[in-house]
Amino acid sequence: MQREKQLIGRRELIAFPELGLYDITAKVDTGAYTTALHCHDIKEKNGVLYFKLLDPTHPDYNEQEQKFSTYTQKEIKNSFGEVEKRYIIKTVIKIGTKRIKSVISLTDRGNMRYPVLIGRKLLKNRYVVDVALLNNIPPSKRKKRKI
Repeated sequence: MQREKQLIGRRELIAFPELGLYDITAKVDTGAYTTALHCHDIKEKNGVLYFKLLDPTHPDYNEQEQKFSTYTQKEIKNSFGEVEKRYIIKTVIKIGTKRIKSVISLTDRGNMRYPVLIGRKLLKNRYVVDVALLNNIPPSKRKKRKI
């Protein structure tokens, strides 16, 4: 049984709830295979991957360090056609009301306009892209944590 595909625009507001990142503008790129997230200060120490989301010039930046003990590395061709060795993590990405456990590559996108690039691997069998649309999916509501 095929699930119904949702219409998505060329840019959408998304969230990474497990990383505490909400209402981030993502560029939808059917030419890219993987989804990429802008990070800096990426380092590996004693089998643990550490990184900071975004960078100090981004309005949503905070200095909180993320920590992953499960990750891989993969060679990925960037937008300039150069091969980069990137760290890969699995985390939830939320687009509208859909929560998708996805593979995300970590890279410095500081010179790019958007901090997140959504690739076709995540889009496949879930979304149809209409490049004439922007922010077609209403941003998801954050779940309030009980204290």
